Amino acid sequence: MNNKELVLKIVELVGSEKNIQQVTNCMTRLRFKLNDSSLVKLEALKELDGVLGVVEDETLQVVVGPGKAAKLLNLLQKNVDLEGDLEVGEDWEENKDRVKGKQKQSKLKQGLRMIGEIFIPLIPAIIAAGIFNGFAGLITNFQSTGTLPAEGFWQITQLILSLLGGAFLSYFAIFTGINAAKQFGATEGLGGMIGALTIMEQIDDISQAVGMYNAETPLESILISGRGGIIGVIIGVFLLSIVEKKVRKIVPDVLDLIFTPVISLSIMALGMVFVVMPLSGFISDGMVNFLSLLVSSEIAAVNIMSGFILAALFLPMVLLGLHHGLIPIYALQLESMGGVSLFPVLAMAGAGQVGAAIAIYLKAKKVNNDKLKQIISGALPAGILGIGEPLIYGVTLPLGKPFITAGLGAGFGGAFIMLQDVMSSAWGPSGISAIPLMQPGSMLTYFLGLAISYLGGFVITYFFIKEQEIAELN
Repeated sequence: MNNKELVLKIVELVGSEKNIQQVTNCMTRLRFKLNDSSLVKLEALKELDGVLGVVEDETLQVVVGPGKAAKLLNLLQKNVDLEGDLEVGEDWEENKDRVKGKQKQSKLKQGLRMIGEIFIPLIPAIIAAGIFNGFAGLITNFQSTGTLPAEGFWQITQLILSLLGGAFLSYFAIFTGINAAKQFGATEGLGGMIGALTIMEQIDDISQAVGMYNAETPLESILISGRGGIIGVIIGVFLLSIVEKKVRKIVPDVLDLIFTPVISLSIMALGMVFVVMPLSGFISDGMVNFLSLLVSSEIAAVNIMSGFILAALFLPMVLLGLHHGLIPIYALQLESMGGVSLFPVLAMAGAGQVGAAIAIYLKAKKVNNDKLKQIISGALPAGILGIGEPLIYGVTLPLGKPFITAGLGAGFGGAFIMLQDVMSSAWGPSGISAIPLMQPGSMLTYFLGLAISYLGGFVITYFFIKEQEIAELN
């Protein structure tokens, strides 16, 4: 039985496509959310050739083996017409799953998602480090103006905050290497070593010894400590995973623990120093230069246009699963510029949804649509705090037009943020919750950007959405 036949048989045994509300996958299994679990032919499903097991939980989980679930889900989406449109309602998670479930997982999306998964576990530390560094910078600013004393309690406080922020950000490459190893299937400790070697001072000594060092302008050296940043680390760990697996096939099991890491790292050290770091350095430089054209242009019109487009299109990018590719750009900006200018712009997207939801609420109030009012009232506080999914998947996306008008409204906030050179010390949740992540001089400006996005989303939605459209939802 081939994979397509297996998929069609599984669908038949879970009660046909009409019984399937949604289906997702993890590494080893398909997860079905069904309308009626009594329609499942459980014994036949368990005995089906290609099914390794069945787990009954909140969802019906069909175990098919490592790596196979994603292939089967892709075939299922191509060959089975699952019913179910998006509906306005409090159960926004179902709408979210339906949107994600219908998306084709291309190689690009899979790659971007894998890159995103490298950084997602680091987000709490990124947020904490950013906040610590932000407050340390705030104290330093007050000390420089004489508002706070340069010694005593405030000196110790500033040093401790800087210590906490630096404890993560100074060794970002190591954390990235460890998590990249998890994603690519390499040994985590070896991945951390790949990250660590890129920031070691011996890199500069090697660069000088082989003539790759520019003594007049060290930062323009072909090879220098930190060259290539996290992009080089990710590429290096990916190559490490390939090398390590090939070496392990050759080395006898009894010698694996000693020889595999030594041989793998020896090969990769040479590759990192003489190939990956210089090459990824050129890539990073190119990306930084391109970003500088967008975020640091001397032409105000360019900043306004780029800020508007980025903020307006961010949520569609999220729906398509392309937003994962932005995380390395955040990290690249943090490494090269000491702050992130792209995140504050994109954070305006959620604020536009808030403004649109308020406009819809007022329309719903006029036509006495109490259900919609209740849904928005429950989701609005979360949206203001930066958790936009309840509003997006429960209100604006199912309605269709408000999702577009909200994005257009967010564009005005994005243009303002870009024009004002707002910078954050980290990235994380958006909305009001992101204010502490902004650098001290950008906190007020970021808040004004949110207010502009609220207003833009509200005004455009209010004038483009007819009361009749809201009344028909009763």
